[in-house]
Amino acid sequence: MDLILYIILRGFAIGVLVSAPMGPVGVLCIQRTLNKGRWAGFYTGLGAAVSDSLYSLLAGLGLSIVIDFIETNQNPLQIAGSIVLLVFAIYLLRRNPVRMLKKLKDKKRNYIQDMVTGFLFTVSNPLILFLIIGLFARFNFMLPEYHYYHYLLGYLFIFVGAISWWFVITLFVDAVRAHFNLRSMWLVNRIIGVIILIMSIVGLVMGVGNYLL
Repeated sequence: MDLILYIILRGFAIGVLVSAPMGPVGVLCIQRTLNKGRWAGFYTGLGAAVSDSLYSLLAGLGLSIVIDFIETNQNPLQIAGSIVLLVFAIYLLRRNPVRMLKKLKDKKRNYIQDMVTGFLFTVSNPLILFLIIGLFARFNFMLPEYHYYHYLLGYLFIFVGAISWWFVITLFVDAVRAHFNLRSMWLVNRIIGVIILIMSIVGLVMGVGNYLL
């Protein structure tokens, strides 16, 4: 039971952290929530969640090939994963997501189209794989004692975590739409960047400490 809870919590956390960085799809999601309503923004995020889950599956399949290597090199991998997160955090803190979003053409879309564009915005950035691999290593998401149903549960909750992020974001933006400024994404980006930065530093210190011991 403890292992099941471990997998659920870490899968959920990975799903949230993969979705949380506010790149172009985040700005698009918020813009649609402000302009077209909450569900248009949520379905945009849903498309992004599908893409993130797909990349998580691809990363997992790649890592499963070398699972014995992971078991015997857990500390170096934790250090490497923390370095990846550190680089990604610096990237987040330096970027301006608003400038990366082109103006949307004024035309009517349905929710399926919103979801498809959200998916395409996210799947067009395969560099997300490096973040996912870093998170997998940081959270020890793949362990040799896992069975196939553990992996299925983990990937399911990555998807649940990603959807939950977009549900909360669109709920919040819809609630404060009269006062929300799109440039507030700068602040959100930096908060997420700082969180990932702290996680990477803690993981790096623990990994180096265990390695030296």
